[in-house]
Amino acid sequence: MTEKRISAAKLSMIGAMTAVICILAPISVPIPMSPVPISLTSLALFMALFVLGWRAGTVSYCIYLLVGVLGLPVFSGFSGGMAKLAGPTGGYLIGFVFAALIAGWIIERYAGKMWMSVLGMVLGMLVAYVFGTVWLAKLTETGFAGALSIGVLPFLPGDIVKILIAAIAGPAVRKRLKRAGVL
Repeated sequence: MTEKRISAAKLSMIGAMTAVICILAPISVPIPMSPVPISLTSLALFMALFVLGWRAGTVSYCIYLLVGVLGLPVFSGFSGGMAKLAGPTGGYLIGFVFAALIAGWIIERYAGKMWMSVLGMVLGMLVAYVFGTVWLAKLTETGFAGALSIGVLPFLPGDIVKILIAAIAGPAVRKRLKRAGVL
């Protein structure tokens, strides 16, 4: 049996990308028609996936979730605590774990192929939308269609922009970090 070790540099990068998620995710804009605000969580997550790959990127996001559940104000609106997972955004927060796995795997598997990366992020967001919509429907008792109309549809244009930003900036950031010897 071989033992796999993670390097100090990789651990440092996981910590750095967790910090990036913790800094960007609380920045949010409430929208009148929804209990779910617009946030930069997905953009930060996608950037972590480009920089770290699917395994370490998902670990980075899970550490962010843990930090938030423990009460640090890293969730949207600078909030934290277990109650946030039980609230309207909880399904999305959990769904992003699966989005990271799916999007990250496709981004890594098809490195350098922008359209495959975009497809991976779209598929990942669809999974996060399902988790979030099901949870929001349960909380608001509006049914799936009602939750979809307040928890997904208003966010589609912004999420498309965030995916495109990540698809362009993510590979460039990774390339520069590699050139600098950080990765």
